[in-house]
Amino acid sequence: MMKIGSIINGKERNEQNRKTLDINNPYNHETVGTIALASSDDLNDAVESSFDTFHHKMKAMPAHKRGDILRKAADLLEENADDFVQTITAEAGKPIKHSQAEVQRSVQILRFASEQAKNINGEVIPMDAAIGGEHRMGLVTRKALGVVGAITPFNFPLNLSLHKLAPAIAAGNTIVFKPAEKTPISAYKLTKLLHNAGLPEGALNLVLGTGEETGDPLVKHEKVHKISFTGSLPVGKIIQKTAGFKKITLELGSNSPNIIFEDATIKEAATELVKGAFAFSGQVCISAQRIYVQKAIYDTFLEEYTQLTNALQLGDPFDVETDIGPMISEDEAKRAKQWIDDAVEKGAKIETGGERNGSTLTPTIMTNVDKNMKIIAEEVFAPIVSVIPFDTEEEVIEFANDSIYGLQAGVFTKDIDRAIRVADRLEVGGVWINEISTYRQDNHPYGGVKQSGIGREGVKYAVEDMTEMKFIGIKLKG
Repeated sequence: MMKIGSIINGKERNEQNRKTLDINNPYNHETVGTIALASSDDLNDAVESSFDTFHHKMKAMPAHKRGDILRKAADLLEENADDFVQTITAEAGKPIKHSQAEVQRSVQILRFASEQAKNINGEVIPMDAAIGGEHRMGLVTRKALGVVGAITPFNFPLNLSLHKLAPAIAAGNTIVFKPAEKTPISAYKLTKLLHNAGLPEGALNLVLGTGEETGDPLVKHEKVHKISFTGSLPVGKIIQKTAGFKKITLELGSNSPNIIFEDATIKEAATELVKGAFAFSGQVCISAQRIYVQKAIYDTFLEEYTQLTNALQLGDPFDVETDIGPMISEDEAKRAKQWIDDAVEKGAKIETGGERNGSTLTPTIMTNVDKNMKIIAEEVFAPIVSVIPFDTEEEVIEFANDSIYGLQAGVFTKDIDRAIRVADRLEVGGVWINEISTYRQDNHPYGGVKQSGIGREGVKYAVEDMTEMKFIGIKLKG
């Protein structure tokens, strides 16, 4: 067990007189660490440190040096991969094989960012395209914004943090980093790692505090130029209202639809959708929550899908054989179980699962669901999926789009014309064809429409959002 505190300008703040918060393993409830909670004064010090470091160090740091720091960080993370795997599994309860995959992806994000740092391009404008534009040259450059506030969730404590930190560094910004209170240890170790890779200490300030004490003032602070947030829709709405003139990126909720047409390969779709719905107990923004199956294959798919789901291994997340571990807390498991019970009371059927033991909820398949049930209408963020029959293409598009969310979707069919036609009409930020909605690479644009968010992540696209265009015009002698 370790006691950690915020890291501001390279100095850790974990004095004895501070309020503390224990970090508990969601599976066995053992305390794995304690954090000394930051105050609003600490947050202000962090912003001032980042602001000063931006103007005196990062603003003038050449692209090749930023790239070198990120590449060194990738190497260090690869060397210390097992320590980060153990940390994620302990504090988040994530099955160890999924923690291993998260660390591997995180190394890749750093390498993508190290390359992107040296490829932030502008353009030359043909000024003579306009009447009177002769003998003029127009240049468009991209400049770093300044201080980026990064607010990150518990479910991918390393990967989703780096989707904010790595592009911010690549672009030449400084960062105030506020991770989720439930998973701060990996954030603490990541901050240390980036400093060890050569990042100026004031360029990344870690604030370990509550949303009320540190998150809210971070969003409102006048010296913060951008907020990048991944989390719940209610909090996202508050950020949008209170951020003022800052740039914002909001990665919010979803209830991702996956559509299986009658010509799809049933075994392949069912196998992938078991992972898509239940990986990390469904605590994934793009987890498959609604599966629409054409009626001709509905019964066959449901039987196959139920069998594969029942074969999942529940248990200790540190066991390499475990597929399903705990949810992040017992309260979250209770909430999800209540949603199941509410749906059953309204006529839904549990095909398998629906049992809670502490913070663990068995993978649950629901049928006979109605669009007004919470398990369909809201983001369930739990190992619960609904399987729903449909007749026609037109009908299923209407079903899929009938949501306040629109993050990512999956379409399974051998008919490429239909695949492209459906993908084009789905109201989401991204569509995978013959792949689950839950699949994400770190180099494609990722983000939602409607109430799933604002802006895009994916290293190249995040860098664009973390820079500002600047025009420079030159009048030449004729």
